[in-house]
Amino acid sequence: MLTTRQLEQIDRLIRREVVPATGCTEPAAVALTVAYAAAILPRKAQAIEVLLSPNMLKNAMGVGIPGTGMFGIPIAIALGVVLATPEKQLELLDTFSEEELNKAKQLVAEDKISVQLKEGEHVNKLYVEVLITDEQGHIARSVLEKTHTGLITLTLDGTSHLEQYEIGPSPCGCDEKMEGNGETEEDIALTFDLVYEYALTAPLESLHFIYEAALQNKRASEFSLSHSYGHALGKMLQSDLGLQFFGDTPLTQMLSSTSLACDARMDGAPVTVMSNSGSGNQGISSMLPVLTFAQRRGQDEETTTRAIMLSSLLVVYIKQQLGRLSCLCGMVVSGIGTACALVYLLGGTKEQSIGAVKNMIGNVSGMICDGAKPSCSLKASTGVSSALISALLAMEGHVVTANEGIVDEDIDCCIRNLADLGRDGMAETDLKVLKIMTSKGKHS
Repeated sequence: MLTTRQLEQIDRLIRREVVPATGCTEPAAVALTVAYAAAILPRKAQAIEVLLSPNMLKNAMGVGIPGTGMFGIPIAIALGVVLATPEKQLELLDTFSEEELNKAKQLVAEDKISVQLKEGEHVNKLYVEVLITDEQGHIARSVLEKTHTGLITLTLDGTSHLEQYEIGPSPCGCDEKMEGNGETEEDIALTFDLVYEYALTAPLESLHFIYEAALQNKRASEFSLSHSYGHALGKMLQSDLGLQFFGDTPLTQMLSSTSLACDARMDGAPVTVMSNSGSGNQGISSMLPVLTFAQRRGQDEETTTRAIMLSSLLVVYIKQQLGRLSCLCGMVVSGIGTACALVYLLGGTKEQSIGAVKNMIGNVSGMICDGAKPSCSLKASTGVSSALISALLAMEGHVVTANEGIVDEDIDCCIRNLADLGRDGMAETDLKVLKIMTSKGKHS
């Protein structure tokens, strides 16, 4: 039975990790870091230099920026300068006027923005550094590290201004790697048992926010259906062509609702979604398939809420060990959460939920992340369909064994193996992916 302290710690953790985000979280985090520096600058910006870790560069360079009709990092940086409202955090790009957008476009056109790779062996995978020089030569510097809102440095001409925002390094439990299994007042090292027990036994009033979060993501999906974003995968699945080959099944609805929201978000639609561990797509694809499946089966609100929490908290647990950014596609992680929750919705046991997780790890653990972009909706559909297959196999008693691949008998060891692969084992792959992405079109 969970202690009162454990309940409080997990509640704080999940509420820190499931938060609103407008647009892809990587360019939003870049814009936020820029906005901090811009907000303390005395005069108009003359030069903006932004240094990004390889993972941040990879995830920010190919995604649409809401309300701009433009893709990539420069317009996000320019909006950060023009808006200069860091108090809005990851909702910074939520609203801006036509005049503000025109100013940002002008800033991009004036070629005052420089984006470079942050070099160094020990650079955190999530790192943004901003240097803005104004008309009088004042220099504002801001540094964000480890989390998408984790500002650690804010100076003007070398003098710290960090205290005026009453923030410091983010206390999030999702650092690059959580060492050991100890607890602090700010974070708790999760285990599968803790995740499962919290989702199924915590007071319902503590969990209600996760149901509302899923409904927010559903609204983004419904908005997308009346438009045409990205590769329009979600719309295709509900079209005559999609229905002809996929039918009107729970799986089709799960695929469509999830893909619709990802289509919109990656194409820069003006929608706010509830993210998970710094990723809007992870929030979408860990909640919407579960909500859709539960509603299709007529589940009551409590059962649905607990299933969504099970999926969402399992994502947080995996990301504690994997890190926020890696070469492992986040749809693998959210698919694992979904598979576990689907077993619960099907009336399965804890052991069957564990079996579904093992089936997922034995299936899609090699899917790479090659940046945030419109085609992320295709990867989301892979995660969702694999989740249902994994859950149904587990319900039938078929589970990938410890004799196969990276799967281990112990579920926590199994998850640790996945995290080790994605965090350390795929590090060289990550660099190769970035090299390919940044050198396209340069070959003769």
